[in-house]
Amino acid sequence: MASTNDLKNGLVLNIDGQLWTVVEFQHVKPGKGPAFVRTKLKSVLSGKVVEKTFNAGIKVETANVDRRDMQYLYRDGDDWVFMDVANYEQITVPNAVVGESSKYLLENQVANISIHEETAIIVELPASVELMLTYTEPGLQGDRSTGGTKPATLETGAVIQVPLFLESDTKVKVDTRDGSYLGRVN
Repeated sequence: MASTNDLKNGLVLNIDGQLWTVVEFQHVKPGKGPAFVRTKLKSVLSGKVVEKTFNAGIKVETANVDRRDMQYLYRDGDDWVFMDVANYEQITVPNAVVGESSKYLLENQVANISIHEETAIIVELPASVELMLTYTEPGLQGDRSTGGTKPATLETGAVIQVPLFLESDTKVKVDTRDGSYLGRVN
């Protein structure tokens, strides 16, 4: 149990038997009346986002979540196999839990996995990863300055938008949160 004063981003709450992650929170002290905490919560299982208001100081049930650094080993059908870098224990994570992270996940890459009651619930990649462009249309002469973008396929199979001057077999840095191009890697 934790007080609403202890809420912070990333904290996992157990509300009515469901797990919710705190995405945003704001303590509000109006001129009249008691203080309250306005939160934005994301369902761990479905990804649905809701807003919920708590009275200040009340107790909320927190879920016991263990965060571990794990290395991605291989894909097994619809499941992903990860290994704990500390004790070499392997776990299988369903495709639904990996979700959008699968677009930027390469073998031997380390991800942070949140585990609740021996079940993986969240897979978090670093904020940015370095990946190779496997295919993109050639840039045209004169398209070297500012402006446009073109689609490019990464080595993981994901398609992102890159500047017109980039060629295939170029290593780029990609933001894993929104899939945006961050720059070339030398």
